[in-house]
Amino acid sequence: MQQSSGPAVPPALRRRVPKVADLAPLMQFKKPELGAAARLKRANTIWDLRDLAKRRTPKAPFDYTDGAAEAEISLGRARAAFLDLEFRPGILRDVRTVSTVTPILGKDSALPFGIAPTGFTRMMQSEGEYAGSQAAAAAGIPYTLSTMGTASIEDVAQAAPTGRNWFQLYLWTDRDRSMELIARAAAAGNDTLMVTVDTAVAGARLRDVRNGMTIPPALTLKTVVDASYRPAWWFNFLTHEPLAFASLSRYSGTVADLINSMFDPTLTFEDLDWLRGVWKGNLVVKGIQTLDDAKKAVDHGADGIILSNHGGRQLDRAPVPLHLLPHVAAELKGKTDIILDTGIMSGGDIVAALALGADFTLIGRAYLYGLMAGGRAGVDRTIAILGAQTVRTMQLLGVNRIADLTPDHVRLLGSATAGPTGTATGTDLPGAAITL
Repeated sequence: MQQSSGPAVPPALRRRVPKVADLAPLMQFKKPELGAAARLKRANTIWDLRDLAKRRTPKAPFDYTDGAAEAEISLGRARAAFLDLEFRPGILRDVRTVSTVTPILGKDSALPFGIAPTGFTRMMQSEGEYAGSQAAAAAGIPYTLSTMGTASIEDVAQAAPTGRNWFQLYLWTDRDRSMELIARAAAAGNDTLMVTVDTAVAGARLRDVRNGMTIPPALTLKTVVDASYRPAWWFNFLTHEPLAFASLSRYSGTVADLINSMFDPTLTFEDLDWLRGVWKGNLVVKGIQTLDDAKKAVDHGADGIILSNHGGRQLDRAPVPLHLLPHVAAELKGKTDIILDTGIMSGGDIVAALALGADFTLIGRAYLYGLMAGGRAGVDRTIAILGAQTVRTMQLLGVNRIADLTPDHVRLLGSATAGPTGTATGTDLPGAAITL
């Protein structure tokens, strides 16, 4: 009886000599893409842009952007909070079309985020506030100019005449100078005034201390050596208008010295009442870190509040805004516009914040990484990355509109989510104790 030799080998698995015609489709050599535009195109995340920014920017301005106060615990916790959550998607929804249009402070934004105020922005890259405001206008999102910006209120309005420009204010001890800035912001068409309230004194930003950072950057031996690796930054820096606080008098010294000499450590809620009386547009209070203060800000006339610990740059170990958000939303949703910043590095982060009760979000470092990576084109790339990630996250959650996001779409993980005053409360947040 003949023994079987096993199953027959399928024709497709039999060895053969490959034909040239079969190899041709596999041998496609892509033309190399070089230059800044190609580098930005290859950046698929904000972290990719950060890597580019670090290679192109001297250490002192890069660390000013990248760093935070003291041990940088607040910033690390804020970012970890976004990582330590779980999305809960809905399936079998028609998500062919998704709208990211978001109402904020009486007008629509094309995307659920805007650009936060950042100081000394032309130090990071010479296009600075001009790139940020123009990119925001092109994308249909708000742009916020800082009191400590390196472009003036009037120049930003001229650079981005069709944009929605907001102005961030630090209240000085000299009220006449504050009033001058307020009047200029109104005359330039800013519809929103954002007053920052978490800078009674400067935070201990140790990277800046170690780098000896001054405004403008000092040409020490260390910075000259650093410059040799980043000639494009120095060429742009030296061939454009010298850096200055465009809305202020010229100042030379450390960032901390400027803050401590200019800002008022005696501010109270009565000063907020004064500001509400002199500003007729939207008034937003930035730097809210407890539920009680959120309620007080609204009671004193705020049209919007920003849950923020200043990007971790002021009080280290400050409350994590994302953990505070559900408690504030439970009390104030619909009574004021709730905005969140600190720690946002992806569209998924933005969607999570919206689901937990934020009406809007702001990006600071993410925008500056794009700026340092490629100027205006880099800011455009930041907005494009975050926009695409936001849309994709919504589609995968089964959501068509921002308004359809709810706490049921997010489950906060971890053993210590912050309570309304920053205390550990386990899983007491809306959406945090949902059974699967």
